[in-house]
Amino acid sequence: MRHILHADFDAFYASVEQLDNPAIRGKPVVVGGSPEGRGVVASASYEARKYGIRSAMPMRTALQRCPHAIQVNSNFTRYREVSRRVMDIFRELTPTIEPLSMDEAYLDITDRVSAKHSAREIAYRLKRHVKAELGLTISVGAAASKSVAKIASDLEKPDGLTIVEPGSEREFLAPLSVGRLWGVGPKTEERLHAEGIETIGDLTKCSDEWLKKRFGRNGPYMKKLGLGLDDRAVATHRGAKSVSSETTLHQDTGDPDALQELVNRLSHRVARDLDRKSLQGYTVKLKLRLTDFTTFTRQVTMPEPVGTSDQIAEAAGVLLSAEIQPGRTFRLVGVGISGFASDEEPEIIQPRLPGF
Repeated sequence: MRHILHADFDAFYASVEQLDNPAIRGKPVVVGGSPEGRGVVASASYEARKYGIRSAMPMRTALQRCPHAIQVNSNFTRYREVSRRVMDIFRELTPTIEPLSMDEAYLDITDRVSAKHSAREIAYRLKRHVKAELGLTISVGAAASKSVAKIASDLEKPDGLTIVEPGSEREFLAPLSVGRLWGVGPKTEERLHAEGIETIGDLTKCSDEWLKKRFGRNGPYMKKLGLGLDDRAVATHRGAKSVSSETTLHQDTGDPDALQELVNRLSHRVARDLDRKSLQGYTVKLKLRLTDFTTFTRQVTMPEPVGTSDQIAEAAGVLLSAEIQPGRTFRLVGVGISGFASDEEPEIIQPRLPGF
């Protein structure tokens, strides 16, 4: 039986800024670019979140919602320093860690759990250690699998600790909103709700055939995760899940020719990167951001893996054509490839900014 922790900082960038500047502790803080330009919120303190401020929101909108919020420019040198220190703390507990980003990681603590030291005790000690060494809080979820541990860590934020005992996964997951399931993004959640599926338990009652018909190969896989079935190991060396390239335009445009030329150039960059890594992928993705900051992706799964510039540009160009409308202008375009030919499990797309 495996024991896995998912450890996640609470409002990481904003928390670091409040740690370094006592004058802004307990106040609404938004970290990101200037509201005078095209700055967006990279992190919002929990005090700011009470006003509906969220990551990736235009900074101008955030400050309209909370005029007394304190805007701080990002300091990634400092954030990376804190990230390195917390990863060192994680490695003191176990060498088997899988960083997901600067502020979160999976830890396999199977070898540390015993009759004398439960997963709960180990997770609690880890939280205290991080708080004592760094002055910051992390939320931790403990379970027998990665997907359940990740859901658990998010339930009691901030400074949360949620333990899912082995064997209780289905009972734990069933009443939760289906949107909490790892891999169910806003669009998929909307489609599930339209079918009367509100909870993870509702999802697991659907047949594999029904799910596959409506959601493709990801449908049965979502159900599998909803049942708490996830045997993926904590990977200390993670392979790339996608290769992508994107650019923000100097001037917003809706010109089809200009946009297609941009897709061609981005496709060339992606193909060059794929070639260096000896990769091909089944899924071509197009990322678009409108003038009003609305950001979305479109994707198509090809019958055969692709990797050349022409193949990628052709598929991305079809996706682009469907989104060009009179009066619609774009400020960012991105092209990416995922679902590599060597992948054993289908990739579940969970929208998370920045990037694909």
